Amino acid sequence: MDFSFEKDILLENDRVRIRPLKLDDTHNLLDVATKDSDLIRYSPSQIHTPPLLEKYVQKAITDRIAKVRYPFSIFDKKANEYAGSSSMGHISNVDKNVEIGWTWIGKKFQRTGLNRNCKFVMMQYIFETLQFERLELRTDERNQQSRKGIEGIGGKFEGVLRSHMLMPDGFRRNTACYSILRNEWSEIKNKLISTL
Repeated sequence: MDFSFEKDILLENDRVRIRPLKLDDTHNLLDVATKDSDLIRYSPSQIHTPPLLEKYVQKAITDRIAKVRYPFSIFDKKANEYAGSSSMGHISNVDKNVEIGWTWIGKKFQRTGLNRNCKFVMMQYIFETLQFERLELRTDERNQQSRKGIEGIGGKFEGVLRSHMLMPDGFRRNTACYSILRNEWSEIKNKLISTL
């Protein structure tokens, strides 16, 4: 099955619901995005003020229209609150590749299992519905929390893209790259189910 940017993709389990990011999510995500100014300090985007968050959401929606990335809002069913955002991008229907990234989750939702559930439903869609062959995950080389999280869901380290991205403070970020292949999914899925 091909990935469709036009389709409204809803993914959920007992803990999380992710759906396409909409303009009114600026309001839904305002509290969680602006509570901590360093929430996404390893990201080239900034969201810690209302105008920055609005700009971020508008850009994400524009990226979907341009078929660059597909952004989602993340809703924590347990807390009954919007918790953040994630996206699928660098999508190739020919090569059956996709990247999960652009993920940010409010600090109070971190280390609660929410992100693991979010990644699980996304991977399930990628490998079982789309039948894609390869999933990529990338993060700032310095972001140890993110790297441990990626490794915790089965991501295999592939290497570092040196001087890969320009950060808002002028720093040139090195990007750590990970992947999961479809033939690894069954084993990873069984391990993750026991931790959700």
